Amino acid sequence: MALRSVILITLLSLTATLASADEQLSAYQALQQYDFPAGILPEGVVGYELDRETGEFSAYLSGSCNFNIDSYQLSYKSTIQGVISPGRIRNLKGVSVKVLFFWLNIVEVIHDGEEMKFSVGIASANFPTDNFFESPQCGCGFNCNQLNAFASSI
Repeated sequence: MALRSVILITLLSLTATLASADEQLSAYQALQQYDFPAGILPEGVVGYELDRETGEFSAYLSGSCNFNIDSYQLSYKSTIQGVISPGRIRNLKGVSVKVLFFWLNIVEVIHDGEEMKFSVGIASANFPTDNFFESPQCGCGFNCNQLNAFASSI
């Protein structure tokens, strides 16, 4: 009887430890568990919620976030939502891209091997996965060092 109690307490402690470790993951680490590079989210995520059974998630930024990457203007709302499964985010809300003169919502992201596919519903674009290993910064994307150097030279 005492042995069963010890085993039960050990199992409960182990379960609590694993659940606690899972809750301490950053949003970027959680993305990586679903086979996504951390750089599909900008720096500055202040929290997230994830239902591992349904895949529904919300990620929170302290405010909206805009930046340019190459010829694309991207905009993240302060709350980003969707449904995540290994290699796929669907029903995405809160992320948009400016194409020519129009802002289009990115509704799905698929990670397929060495490529990331971003869909706006009627069209999609593929990019190399290694473009997303680093997270961009709000306001300046990946050009922050150049902007800081320019500002300090004035």
